[in-house]
Amino acid sequence: MAITHGFELVEAESVPELNADVRLYRHVKTGAELLSVENTDENKVFGITFRTPPGDSTGVPHIMEHAVLSGSRKYPVKEPFVELMKGSLNTFLNAMTFSDKTSYPVASQNLQDFYNLIDVYLDAVFYPRITEETMRQEGWHYEIFEPESPLTRKGVVFNEMKGAYSSPDSLISRYSEQSLFPDNAYRFDSGGDPAEIPDLTYKQFKAFHERYYHPSNARIFFYGDDDPEARLRLVDAYLQDFDAQLPDSEIGLQPKLDRPRTLRYPYPTGDDAEAQKAMITVNWLLPENKDPAQTLALLMLSHMLVDTPASPLRKALIDSGIGEEVIDKGLDDSLRQLVFTTGLKGIKADNVERVEPLILETLNTLVEEGFDRNTIDAAVNTVEFKLREQNYGRYPRGLVVMIQALSQWLHDGDPIEAIAFEDALEAIKAHRAEDDRFFEGLLETHLVANTHRTVVILEPDPELRQRREAEVREHMEALKDSMEPEILQEVIADARRLQRLQETPDSPEALATIPTLHLDDLDPHPKMTPTEDETLADTRLLVHDLFTNGITYLDVGFDLRTLPQDLLPYAGLFGDLLLEMGTTKEDFVALTQRIGRSTGGIKAAHFTSTDRASGRASAWLFLRGKATVAKTPALLDILRDMLLDVRLDDRRRLMQILLEKKAGEEAQLVPMGHRVVASRLRSKFSEGHWVSEQVSGASYLLFLRRLIKRAEEDWEGVVDALETVREILINRQAMLCNLTVDAEGRSQIKPHLRSFLSALPSGPASDADWNPPFSMEPEGLVIPADVNYVGKGGNLLDLGYERNGSTEVIAHYLRSTWLWEKVRVQGGAYGGFCVFDQHSGAFGYLSYRDPNLVQTLETYDQTAAFLRRLDLSDEERVKGIIGAIGTLDAYQLPDAKGYSAMARTLIGYTDEARQQYRTEVLETREEDFHAFADVLTELQDEAAVVVLGSQEAIEAANADHELGFAVTPLM
Repeated sequence: MAITHGFELVEAESVPELNADVRLYRHVKTGAELLSVENTDENKVFGITFRTPPGDSTGVPHIMEHAVLSGSRKYPVKEPFVELMKGSLNTFLNAMTFSDKTSYPVASQNLQDFYNLIDVYLDAVFYPRITEETMRQEGWHYEIFEPESPLTRKGVVFNEMKGAYSSPDSLISRYSEQSLFPDNAYRFDSGGDPAEIPDLTYKQFKAFHERYYHPSNARIFFYGDDDPEARLRLVDAYLQDFDAQLPDSEIGLQPKLDRPRTLRYPYPTGDDAEAQKAMITVNWLLPENKDPAQTLALLMLSHMLVDTPASPLRKALIDSGIGEEVIDKGLDDSLRQLVFTTGLKGIKADNVERVEPLILETLNTLVEEGFDRNTIDAAVNTVEFKLREQNYGRYPRGLVVMIQALSQWLHDGDPIEAIAFEDALEAIKAHRAEDDRFFEGLLETHLVANTHRTVVILEPDPELRQRREAEVREHMEALKDSMEPEILQEVIADARRLQRLQETPDSPEALATIPTLHLDDLDPHPKMTPTEDETLADTRLLVHDLFTNGITYLDVGFDLRTLPQDLLPYAGLFGDLLLEMGTTKEDFVALTQRIGRSTGGIKAAHFTSTDRASGRASAWLFLRGKATVAKTPALLDILRDMLLDVRLDDRRRLMQILLEKKAGEEAQLVPMGHRVVASRLRSKFSEGHWVSEQVSGASYLLFLRRLIKRAEEDWEGVVDALETVREILINRQAMLCNLTVDAEGRSQIKPHLRSFLSALPSGPASDADWNPPFSMEPEGLVIPADVNYVGKGGNLLDLGYERNGSTEVIAHYLRSTWLWEKVRVQGGAYGGFCVFDQHSGAFGYLSYRDPNLVQTLETYDQTAAFLRRLDLSDEERVKGIIGAIGTLDAYQLPDAKGYSAMARTLIGYTDEARQQYRTEVLETREEDFHAFADVLTELQDEAAVVVLGSQEAIEAANADHELGFAVTPLM
């Protein structure tokens, strides 16, 4: 067999569903496998993945993921990953630790940038400078600088996982997976348990890399329109220096349990009696993931059971009133063996034992009585639509294809079979034709009759976090007391040495090794999306003539500016009610089934921004639907029925939805704490952001809680308010339609769209008067967590700053230098960054999973001085410009292009203004950085502060530093 750049071809196949030719290669010298997906997608993807089963819960796979990107043989800088962030046009740049693998994927539309990213990543994984200081920085270390100071622990992963272990949703997900695998690697936490991370030694750390980060244990992936032969040449240049070895990394199959097991764990909560709710999952271990048709059929079964409000198992759980929200994880196909998980959260203690019997009874009934045929048809259509559309939002298509391939490839299966779904679909259709109880049979075999089942119960403990903190404090005090003076001095010396390394910048010579682009590589013009602005049946219509592969993307918008201020929070809920309450002619089950059978889905979304001319909020509620062009009339019929006939007076159903939405908002507080803080912070000085906070932020969560209470006490008042919202919003003179489809599709759709709009009410519309209660008072949002999310910011336009594209470059530079180094590297937070909204002028500093509070605020206040003394090299300036352009030019699929073009139209962000802003970005000078220091100096004393964290941390900040936080409990 012919050898090409060290590789032999193992398998080649055309995969029409991906519009690709796919080739699987094996590297002759090392045995490394390479999957080459060749198509016309300009968003090219590369990834290298190693099978990395953990042997304990010290988090060594996760810490290694961070560490290998902290300098290498060819790129001897502290953090090549950050240098790439500064000056790359990447559309994806990250590394990911899974339960059994570690992946290093990159993506870019620019070929030279793509090659640069690949070279840095290959050198990083095979030749990293994983020193002991690297492990201590990214994993854990003792921190103490004076003998009389307390001994503490810090580390990026250590604090990241402290945050993860503060989230009950994260905890129950981890415990559920681990419960099913008592005998293999999946019983450990590859991310790291904060209680065990400090057990990791440098010797173990080094041995892990030597064992698993070898070409013989690698799966290498390419996707896109780059040269297929160049792929082999680039990789062989790295692999040829290695010899084959036995990787010894196989994840063994978990033996089957002969009877179910129940496990109970505590989780930390606040003191509020309302927070004392339990969570429960019921989990099944299914067959090995090696039959694509079986996996796809089980995915459809999972969709039927729990993925929609009409799903019978989900509905049974909600109708029971036992809990507030379904845990609808469903089928997980990311491990060697498939897993199915469902359950409930928000359960009172005396109801916990009712959940498992209800789930089992519901499944038995479904086996005996069968699924509604409409439920099956909806699930099959929905899953098939998603497979064919290949739309993964902001994630590159190639990245998702890689993960799909790895589901079998990682465990020595066929990766091409895993990504070619057409045969699996045909097999399922054939099974259905032969057996009308095909899905009932799957349900009986894999769930009802399956004894490998676990129940995981998470029980609230309001004192758990305080006890653990006390235990850690006592342990650290005892540990320090047990140290001989010379040992303590050695620990202090280590801490100071690490601090010096953190503070020492890379040399210009080292930085020069990082490959980068040049300004000449950048397009001086922004990417334009065709937009036609017209009126149809009294309604504004925006049309974008783009190739969509036969799919209609339709956004139907309702102007929230017409709502009185007291009704505005209802807009956060109203879109979900349109979709989930049902109509006077169809209950919500039938409506949901109809959506699944006839469309690619409908979802509610909010758009809030700032009109660039007036500074007022532009605020809209959208129903975003998609369907094939042929089925667009059916999509419009569904939308018409929802808008004209939605039933808002079904008390039981409304209470179910309210409890689900409340629980969902609560679940986001810890994992998305930085977004919670950003929303609350910016709402204090910007009308557009204030609207966003009312319909989706912490204010919305508090509104939901009040509304639940009001619905119990004043039901008629709630219905009247919702009906008023409907009467005001559903008015075609105050509506907007945004259509993304090609010209041929538009000609077919337009008559149906005119008919749809003509059926809706029409009347005069005017803006309501809003008077946002802006307050710059410092605020502490309290949750039971071991980490903080710290925000500070203000409106730069209000301070006299004139909008300029250089701010985009400066903010990008601050994120990847000053804030990264001070908040993450030295402070130990998982993230530190700043955000700027050019339309509103809102500028904010933010941190993520931060062990500090006051120290981080002090860092923010030192930013102006950092910029003022900055001696910016031309190379660093250019990197900043390239990185900013990369952000502006984020890769988008057709639906996103159409939606973004609509958003720009709504706020008056013209193509001319975009060109001016881009030109300002490209012409950014060092003087702009120094001038911006004056802006931040003025902001320093005028800014608002919002912190999300524990009661103790906020009270300590108030007591020790007199920060004056007003406290708002959220959990």
